[in-house]
Amino acid sequence: MIEEAISKARLRLWLRILKVSRTMESDLRERLRTEFNTTLPRFDVMAALFREKEGLKMSELSGVLRVSNGNVTGIVDRLVGEGTIMRVPVENDRRAMTVRLTEKGRAEFEQLAGVHEKWVSNLLKQINADDANQLIELLGRIDAHAAILEGPVNG
Repeated sequence: MIEEAISKARLRLWLRILKVSRTMESDLRERLRTEFNTTLPRFDVMAALFREKEGLKMSELSGVLRVSNGNVTGIVDRLVGEGTIMRVPVENDRRAMTVRLTEKGRAEFEQLAGVHEKWVSNLLKQINADDANQLIELLGRIDAHAAILEGPVNG
């Protein structure tokens, strides 16, 4: 009985995490679209490249974002066309390309990131710093456990 109660509580927790995540993501997508005429996947690509000043190979970028190369290619093509990122050939590998932010891209992302941080802070304004740190630690445990399992949870 106790295990069943724990299991039900974990299921309710998962459903709450999912609901909150979807609600926040929807809000952020809409704000990016209406206020900056951009998308969350585009923001995510720029964020990954902002953290890696020397850039990332396309396969590395896909890995960081946990999506397929095909999902990233269209976004990268558009960002290259806008002059916010550039492709650089990889030495000793004629097929591979590294993508990195241009100066224009870095400046654009810095502006977006500052506004994005304020939006997220506002969405989570009911959570104080101690609670936020505790949630980060608890969710980190889940993430670490999932990484150990290297796949779907099997019970």
